[in-house]
Amino acid sequence: MASPDVGHDPTAVSWHLLTGEYPPHPGGVSDYTALVARALAQRGQRVHVWAPGDDSGARDEEGVTVHRHPRLFTPLGLPYLTRELERCPSPRRLLLQYVPHAFGLKAMNLPLCAWFASRRRDERWVFFHEIVYPWHLTASPRHQLLAGVTRVMARTIAGTATRILVSIPTWRDHLPSHARARAEWCPIPSNLPTQVPPLALQQTRAELGEGPWLGHFGTHGPHITEALEKALVPLLRADVRRKGLLLGRGSRRFTEALTKRHRDLSHRLHARDDLAPDAVASHLAAMDLLLQPYPDGISTRRTSAMAGLALGLPILTMTGHLTESLWAESGAVALVDQGAPEVLIETAERLLGHPGQRAELGARAARLYRERFSLERTVETLLTPAT
Repeated sequence: MASPDVGHDPTAVSWHLLTGEYPPHPGGVSDYTALVARALAQRGQRVHVWAPGDDSGARDEEGVTVHRHPRLFTPLGLPYLTRELERCPSPRRLLLQYVPHAFGLKAMNLPLCAWFASRRRDERWVFFHEIVYPWHLTASPRHQLLAGVTRVMARTIAGTATRILVSIPTWRDHLPSHARARAEWCPIPSNLPTQVPPLALQQTRAELGEGPWLGHFGTHGPHITEALEKALVPLLRADVRRKGLLLGRGSRRFTEALTKRHRDLSHRLHARDDLAPDAVASHLAAMDLLLQPYPDGISTRRTSAMAGLALGLPILTMTGHLTESLWAESGAVALVDQGAPEVLIETAERLLGHPGQRAELGARAARLYRERFSLERTVETLLTPAT
C-alpha cells in the first residue's frame, strides 16, 4: 500500500496526532481526532495518527496513516513510538490530544510527559481536552495524589509545548503563568453530521410518530441523568401527548431504570443507543426541544451540545463554573441556573408552548455554530500560525 506521504512536498511539515483513543475505539477524543485528521488530510496535509491498539502496522485510513501499538504511551511502548517516529520524514509536528486518563498508568503517566519534553527536534503542540483531576481538601489520599500528579503532568507538557490549545478557556487557569498567555481557545466541533437530508428527517419523524418530542443526547452519566430525570419526568406527566427520546451510549440502560421507577411513562420513554452517526443526527433533528443539563454547566467542550447546536435545534441547558460568557451573550441556547430543576421545567414549558421562540433559538444556535465552532473553524486555527 502506498504511503499517503507519496506525492507530498518533502519539505512540508508532517502532522503526527498522538491520542489515547481512535476509531473504532469509542469516545469524544476518538471522534474529534478522526475528524481533525481527515480534515487536515483533505486540505493536502501529511497526517499520521498514533494510538494504542493491536500492532497491525501503518494503515492508510481515508488518507490518514494510522499507527497502532499495544500500550503505546507507556514505558513499554514509548521505545516503539520513538523508533517509528524517527522513520517518518522531518519536519514533524506532534499534536498531543491530552486527557490525563487516556494514556495509561492510571492517569499518572509522567514518563509520557518526559518523553514529550525530550522531542526537541519536533514541533510539540498540545490540545488540552481535559487538564487535571479536580482537587478537594476532603478527598481521599489517592485522589489527592492523583490531583497533584495531573497538575505536574500538565505543567510539564505545557512548559515544553511550542503551541498550546485548550477546549475551554477555564483550562488556562491550571497552566503555569508563562504558558497561560500562549494558550489558544479552540472549541470542539460536533462529531455528528451537521445536516440531515429532508427525506431522512421525514422518515425518522414517521417512525417516531407524533409528539411533541423531548430529547437528550449524551453518555448518560449519573451526574447528568439525575438532573435530567428531575426535569423530564414532570414534563412528560404534564401532557400525555409528550414523549421522550434518549440518544447515545447508556441511553437504553438509563431508560430501563427510569421506567422501573416511573411505570406510567414506560410507553412514552424511548432510547436509541446503537445508531450510526447519520441516524443519530436525523433523530436529533426530529426533536422539538433538547434538554441538556450538565453538572458543570454547558461549555464548548461538550460535543453533545455541539451536535444540537450544529443542527439548529432549540437547546435548554444550565450554567455552571465552566460555562463561557458567549452562551448568554449569543442567546443561542436557553439558560437556567445550576441546581434549579423547577426553573428548568418552567422554561421548558414556555418553549414548548411557543414554537416561534423555539425556531428563533434554533436559528441563533445554527448561526453561532457556523461562526465559532464548526470543523472548518478548527482546521483554520490549526493551519494559521499562532500570533
